[in-house]
Amino acid sequence: MSVKIYHNPRCTKSRLTLGILEEKDIDFEVIKYLEDTPSVEELKGLLEELAMDPRSLMRTFEAPYKENNLDDESLSEAQLIQAMVDNPILIERPIVKTDKGIAIGRPPENILAIL
Repeated sequence: MSVKIYHNPRCTKSRLTLGILEEKDIDFEVIKYLEDTPSVEELKGLLEELAMDPRSLMRTFEAPYKENNLDDESLSEAQLIQAMVDNPILIERPIVKTDKGIAIGRPPENILAIL
């Protein structure tokens, strides 16, 4: 099974989710998305698979959200996606993608259904 985790090592939920993958002895690819930011196309694909709109995947309490007035309802989906590419700290984490589906590890146990 192919497994990817979009991971932030400084995030407790992300570390706990990574721990679940390790406990299950699953081979996985770690994408440190703050360093290896998904492209606009990759992010669009993740949003489509998650069946979410861009704002639902955004961490609205992060400074770049406020600094860039991303709560402005007139912003397009393309503008919100670009804001996440420009400021990857805005992307909710962790995201785990497997052959069985995709889930956000909040709480970490959410990923069990796709393993």
